[in-house]
Amino acid sequence: MSPHTPIELVVLDMAGTTVLDDGVVEQAFQRAAERTGVAARIGGDDALQYVRDTMGQSKIDVFTHLAGGDVAAAERATAQFEAAYAEIVAEQGATEIPGAADAIRALRAAGLKVWLTTGFAPVTRDALLDALGWHDLVDGALSPVDAGRGRPAPDLVLTALLRAGATSVRAVAVVGDTVSDVESGRRAGAGFVAGVLSGAHDAAALAAAEPDAVIPDVTALAAVLAERGLVPALTPSAAG
Repeated sequence: MSPHTPIELVVLDMAGTTVLDDGVVEQAFQRAAERTGVAARIGGDDALQYVRDTMGQSKIDVFTHLAGGDVAAAERATAQFEAAYAEIVAEQGATEIPGAADAIRALRAAGLKVWLTTGFAPVTRDALLDALGWHDLVDGALSPVDAGRGRPAPDLVLTALLRAGATSVRAVAVVGDTVSDVESGRRAGAGFVAGVLSGAHDAAALAAAEPDAVIPDVTALAAVLAERGLVPALTPSAAG
């Protein structure tokens, strides 16, 4: 890619990247497994490890694998997962990754568009946005059903590009905490792809997916983009 292609659109993952996960996905999976028996085929421990390994992917795809291809069982398990996640958010609330909202405001103040993407269904995505008060913070938010396929396919990134009106895939930055996030950005041809260490996957796993950078968290993004000449350095007024 050309290092001088300016970024117009930043596509950020939700859980683990902008929203603190703190084990909520695993808790929701365990509740869904208890209610539906979806983990019985391969065993609870192996199923939980698969959930960890596939963090960031569409939940229906994850449960279809766990159910051995039984789509009806996967749909039941996914519905229970989404219900359980909403229950946990209602019980515990939702918390941003420290500094995430300010980082998003700074990016938008600098003229960039910011879209959120997730492997969750819209009902869960919107429950998180409601709990955080983020509906007006970003330009939009997408779930796999809005785009076609979930990660690691490029559909979420490309749909965000189309809806944001970005001029090129090279003008898109993709940021997430999982290998699937990085792979999705790569497959979309994004001009900049970064893994963050605030969520599910560690530095070694993220680096193996060949991002352009691995950064501590989303608050470091603007500085990294500026260092590479992809956005102007944020002024104090743009940083809020």
